[in-house]
Amino acid sequence: MHTVDHLESLCARAWPAVAEERLGDWLMRAAAGFTGRANSTLTCGDPGVPVPSALSAVEGFARAHGIKPIAHVVRGSGHERAIADAGWRVDLDHPGGAESLVMTGPLEKFADGAAESRDLPGWWELTAGSEVTAAMRHVLGTGRVCFAGVEEDGVVVAAVRGAVVEDVLHVARLAVRPEHRRRGLATRLMGELAGWGLAEGATTCALQVAEHNTAAIRLYEELGCSEHHRYRYWVPAGS
Repeated sequence: MHTVDHLESLCARAWPAVAEERLGDWLMRAAAGFTGRANSTLTCGDPGVPVPSALSAVEGFARAHGIKPIAHVVRGSGHERAIADAGWRVDLDHPGGAESLVMTGPLEKFADGAAESRDLPGWWELTAGSEVTAAMRHVLGTGRVCFAGVEEDGVVVAAVRGAVVEDVLHVARLAVRPEHRRRGLATRLMGELAGWGLAEGATTCALQVAEHNTAAIRLYEELGCSEHHRYRYWVPAGS
């Protein structure tokens, strides 16, 4: 079983920001606004200075990189109260949802085949959901990664991205076109990605999913994953 801080660090390494700067054990991240995880400060561990001073540094880093100051805070962590006392609030307006589950499970439980990593035409557009930028390519393309997809008539109809860090396969950007849903394509891709992860030396799956995404949570539970912990995004109260 991975500790919360260790698992969060592995997930951060699997989702590398364009700019990263350490503040003690905290990790400040920026990637031109592409995803909350790559544009927030991971607040696990000791920042080396009082929390109010650390949050001031977070705001300065955000200004320097043209992004909104956001703290990625594990639910129930020791810093949560101090961050609230410093005048920050949960970002209820965050487009991906203010709170997310981190789920884990054994790969061998649902591995089925092995995905072939291919940079398919259309893969990026389906998973990014918008214009593909240099920041997206950096975050998604850096590391030991697998781009898996399902093609029909030359069109990518389902896609997922996986990255192996130590013994963990980090799964992200699972997407199926609306007209192709309820055909088992997501389960198929997850099985193939798990097989790829096992071949790369991973044993455990880790993924983040917004608490409101009940369909995705149900899918991952059916594959044998369960909630490990939760995190929320915090912002300065005046923002």
